[in-house]
Amino acid sequence: MKRRSEEESVRDKLRESIIGLGERSIRKSYYPELQQRIAELERANADLLVEIAERERAEQVRDQLEIQLRQSQKMEAIGALAGGIAHDFNNILSAIIGYSELAQISVRSSCPESNCHVIMDLQGVLQASARAKNLVKQILTFSRQQTGDRKPIEIGSVIREGLKMLRSLIPQSIEMHENLRFAEAVVLADPTQMHQIIMNLGTNAYHAMRETGGILGVELDQVFLSRDNPQVENLHLAPGPYAVLRVSDSGTGMERAVLERIFDPYYTTKDKDSGTGMGLAVVHGIVKSHGGYIAVTSEPEHGSTFQVFLPLVVRQGSAESDGTMEKIRGGSEHLLLVDDEKAILDIEERMLSGLGYRVTAVSKPQQALEIFSHDPNGFDLVMTDMTMPAMNGAQLIQEILAIRPDIPVILCTGFSEVMNEEKAKGIGVSQYIMKPVSRLDVALAVQRALGKQAA
Repeated sequence: MKRRSEEESVRDKLRESIIGLGERSIRKSYYPELQQRIAELERANADLLVEIAERERAEQVRDQLEIQLRQSQKMEAIGALAGGIAHDFNNILSAIIGYSELAQISVRSSCPESNCHVIMDLQGVLQASARAKNLVKQILTFSRQQTGDRKPIEIGSVIREGLKMLRSLIPQSIEMHENLRFAEAVVLADPTQMHQIIMNLGTNAYHAMRETGGILGVELDQVFLSRDNPQVENLHLAPGPYAVLRVSDSGTGMERAVLERIFDPYYTTKDKDSGTGMGLAVVHGIVKSHGGYIAVTSEPEHGSTFQVFLPLVVRQGSAESDGTMEKIRGGSEHLLLVDDEKAILDIEERMLSGLGYRVTAVSKPQQALEIFSHDPNGFDLVMTDMTMPAMNGAQLIQEILAIRPDIPVILCTGFSEVMNEEKAKGIGVSQYIMKPVSRLDVALAVQRALGKQAA
């Protein structure tokens, strides 16, 4: 029995020895390969983490571009609607302004102007109409349908002028930090609209900091957008050099839901006495109409930064305006007046007749063409509306100029998607005027077209 126990003990030791030898042999044979495999897996894991981080960054960029693209598409849709409304509204305003001015002329003969409630009331109507006229201009600017008077300007000079005005309007609790590294950068722009960008963005920054104070930063930089830049492709920008205006504040910041609507017209987070919601919408329209784009970044309690990109141009000289005083003068010439809106036709006929002109007023363009064809030398000027049924103003003008190329023509419109001042000049238009028009607007356009006054 004892011998058997010793034999089992020997066998156990031998078995353990054999197992240990096998384990050591396995470790010796496979350990380097195992370590190498572990290292490969660790490297692959590190590469995967880098790829995941890059994808996350790419997705963030894609999300931001999608937001900007949706915003741009939304602005296009709203802009088209705004343009259509502007046409009808300008016709209505033309009637209000015209009848009010004619009523003032009639009343002055029987009511002392210094103490005439009727004249004062009519003046109130004209003042309200002027506000409505400016509102339509804002809407058209927002919708990028009105370009303004553009010329090469040093954007830095306009920024400095705007900042001087802002400094006088905002409290000392808000510091202004100015860094215009490329102040001599030249853009082709309307100076008034560029000034409006500065004032609107600066005022918006002020509202974000007026309770706590803070820092309003304004920077001007330059950047070149290459053809493969995602902003060029997704936002339909032209490759090339751009001036970059940054306006930042250290104010309350904005949530993402607010950011996505920040450029919507009439959208505002302010109370009714602090803003109308048109300021940033107008800025958006101005920037897009100049071939640029505007972007905003913001986080709650971390302030906001607006970036405005405007295409740079080669420096050129700019012409100075003559600033001459313009006066209403009449004449005895024979004018052909065409407009399908009976109220506007009546108003303009009375305005021009009151200035001494002989006026033939026609509401149908085909009838006007027939009248002109019968006696082309009997007229000294043709003034027509643009948007009319069957034949628009541009078509009528081309038919008239084909008969008599030297006759002055005036094109008047409330809004047109197919016509602007440049195109109007291209077809031979002498004067291009936008409704609503006042008595002064009509008189001056006729004077200039007849060559009685420099344009």
